[in-house]
Amino acid sequence: MSARETVLDYYEALRRGEPLEAYFAERPDVVKVGVFSRTVGFDEVAEALREQSRTTEAWSVESRDLRVEAPKRGEPGWFTDRVDLSWRDRRRERSYDFETRWSGVLEPRGSGDAREWVFASMHVSAPHHPEPDPA
Repeated sequence: MSARETVLDYYEALRRGEPLEAYFAERPDVVKVGVFSRTVGFDEVAEALREQSRTTEAWSVESRDLRVEAPKRGEPGWFTDRVDLSWRDRRRERSYDFETRWSGVLEPRGSGDAREWVFASMHVSAPHHPEPDPA
């Protein structure tokens, strides 16, 4: 699977509520920053993703400007995207909807035709719009 296909497959797995930890490098320095969280280390990232899958539903992930660069010689690649992102938090009984910015580093795993890509880091952010002051 190409680096671009990996990013798109991750989006689809998120929509379907499938396990996501296999998309991340099993390293102590892997980092995932989400709209409301930051986790470091594969074990923490994997647990945070499992908790996310248990407590959320109805994900919408709409890519608006995916760009991926993946060198061919075993070097890391990168991606960036603008994504319309929404989901429902079952515990809080609340829906969220953001225009998000995604970026990250992908590293190759394996070699030749068996080479796959995993996230060494992922950063998802949303612009903050302060609540208006009551008049």
